[in-house]
Amino acid sequence: MEKQGDRSRVNTRELVLDALLSMEREEAYSHVVIGGMLDKYNYLEIQEKAFIKRLTEGTLERRTELDYCINTVSSVRTEKMKPLIRELLRLSAYQILFMDAVPDSAVCNEAVKLAKRRRFGALQGFVNGVLRGLCRKKGQISYPDREKERSNWLSVCYSMPVWLIEKWDREQGRENTEKILAGLLQERPLTIRLQQGLTDQEREALRRELVQGGVQIREDAGLPYAWHLEKTEGMRAIPAFAAGIFTVQDISSMLAVEAAGIRPGDYVMDLCAAPGGKALLAAEKAGKDGRVLARDISGQRLALAQEAAARMGVENVIWEQWDASIADDTKREQADVVLVDVPCSGLGVIGRKRDIKYRITPEAIEGLVPLQRSILEQAWQYVKPGGVLLYSTCTVSRAENEEMRAWFLAHFPFHGESLSPYLPAAYRPACAKEGYLQLLPGTDGTDGFFMARMVRNSP
Repeated sequence: MEKQGDRSRVNTRELVLDALLSMEREEAYSHVVIGGMLDKYNYLEIQEKAFIKRLTEGTLERRTELDYCINTVSSVRTEKMKPLIRELLRLSAYQILFMDAVPDSAVCNEAVKLAKRRRFGALQGFVNGVLRGLCRKKGQISYPDREKERSNWLSVCYSMPVWLIEKWDREQGRENTEKILAGLLQERPLTIRLQQGLTDQEREALRRELVQGGVQIREDAGLPYAWHLEKTEGMRAIPAFAAGIFTVQDISSMLAVEAAGIRPGDYVMDLCAAPGGKALLAAEKAGKDGRVLARDISGQRLALAQEAAARMGVENVIWEQWDASIADDTKREQADVVLVDVPCSGLGVIGRKRDIKYRITPEAIEGLVPLQRSILEQAWQYVKPGGVLLYSTCTVSRAENEEMRAWFLAHFPFHGESLSPYLPAAYRPACAKEGYLQLLPGTDGTDGFFMARMVRNSP
């Protein structure tokens, strides 16, 4: 085990190999594995951490295409290979095909050394032969025909399951589908939300601290408290983070809270609150005279949200472990606003959690719909007459989004209300006037996210 600070004993490619094996063997979540790895090796140079992050995420993100390319030069198909050799070839193929700064010869040599180091010396020749063949054939690989085999071509080029491409073709149209696929492969900045009420001097001090740490900053065009950051490896080590000056939160999540129209003094219920970003922003908007009841079924995730609240100095939130599909008669008609960010397929955040596209199935999506309905069947009762229920998901799926909204409005005493008065001008597409908003990767510059504002009818 290397000691902290002993960079000479850290093999960055081996770290990536172990991370990929952990995701495959233990079905560990990619964002958890990668985040933990970067935190553990935060003492490495910025360039080394950037290499680890890009190689791990890129290899996972491009898995389908990498396997296709490897299979064109290998006598053994990837699905038949031993897991370690398969992942070693994948991460090496990614460097050869997508990282021009890394010499092909170095990639091959390091892969052979790693195979021997991990006691697969008998397969050194195989590893070397496959990678040398890929180097020779690079730029000449024959892909599926774009016109005759469109779905397969998209599947390989964007590393996305065929069934999901065909689902989006039906629901979003072919043009939007290709934009979504391209958007999910785009490198996305890390978005942070600044604590409400920071002075100009405090904002400038934070800016200096981030820039000195090598971070690049772009302020959001619509939300003045949102900054988009690049080159952020080891972000949580920055003192301003520990001091609660900012928190990590995607712009779409912030927009959902904006769409709810929370006012000072409001009582807000957040029924599926973890990891806590919406609840904390809701608490700031409700102010010292308002309060938020934040619930989640996961005690572990709720504990992390509580840590974030303590770090941010937010005190007007009550945290409770609760299954949102179970009724709580003590809360009937109590809330001015109820936030319902239901468990969903997560198709809109594939660009950040790349393993989702390999885990999710059509059957799994179908199985989520009854759960989402069961949560809404309880949630509506907590809203005061005239109050707001803000439904949201981080997916692009009509069954979970537009169709769920239509079902809810048909069965409960609510009506849709335009989102436009509550959203910044930069985020007001036509559908916002109808009371819902579907944000799309590749079009809106955000994750794929859905929100619907529904108001309870007054007697």
